[in-house]
Amino acid sequence: MRLAHLHFPSITPFTLVANLQQTLTTRLLAHKKLLSSPSSPTPPAPDPTIITFTPNPVYTTGRRDLPPSNTTPTSTTTETTLSLPPSLEPIRHLLTAPLSSHNDNPVAEYHPTLRGGQTTYHGPGQMVAYTILDLRRLGLTPRCHIRLLENSVLDMLSGYGVTGTVTEDPGVWVPGRSTDGSLPRKITAVGVHLRRNISSYGIGFNVTEEPMWYFQQIVACGLEGREATSLEGQGVKGVSIEDVAGRFVDAFVRRVNADLACGGSATGERIEGVYKVEEKDLD
Repeated sequence: MRLAHLHFPSITPFTLVANLQQTLTTRLLAHKKLLSSPSSPTPPAPDPTIITFTPNPVYTTGRRDLPPSNTTPTSTTTETTLSLPPSLEPIRHLLTAPLSSHNDNPVAEYHPTLRGGQTTYHGPGQMVAYTILDLRRLGLTPRCHIRLLENSVLDMLSGYGVTGTVTEDPGVWVPGRSTDGSLPRKITAVGVHLRRNISSYGIGFNVTEEPMWYFQQIVACGLEGREATSLEGQGVKGVSIEDVAGRFVDAFVRRVNADLACGGSATGERIEGVYKVEEKDLD
């Protein structure tokens, strides 16, 4: 199989990417349904896709932090009726619903999602990568999928001369300094959603220090007292989002092909190449 890579070079509305991700996920699920109907001719499976982008400032919640009303707020939702989880109540005055004009000084939009995990931030200075894949076709279990994302980030960090690590907490971290006993700092959030082994969502990787203020306003991922960092914070400056996106996709493909079935029997298909697509190609 081949992997499609869609990269948005400019800051892109989170809603646009979320809707596009849903379209791609629906196509993969529809193909699975056809496979269960042997009387119908089965077309070739859609290729897996990675979308890389930088969204407008958004706080998102995962399944563990969904508000009382877990539907995406609309542009007609007012600040006083915006349904928020407890983790975001302290910054209600900073938030607005997507495309809303009710908050005169919004800092970020709020989007509930169905990914795993809790509350986090995405925005300028980040490379967000959403992987829309059929895990069974790749020979991956859900746990292996998470490990694949984490290992791809670790490989990418190594290419920039930065040592990363994984801990008992979710995501990818940069070890603390032994000289002052500081704790590891998070450089990448990881959160996915699975339906019938079709994956969506993925990672949020901090490239510059721009997201740090936004992380300081919340308890990211429910981890009290833990700080975030970035490539820039680790001394790697002047790196473009596009460069990081390309390196992540390359690392992902290498890991898929090297770690088929997470080291077990190689039942998954290899990725034979990556081709770039544009939004109009996926409509």
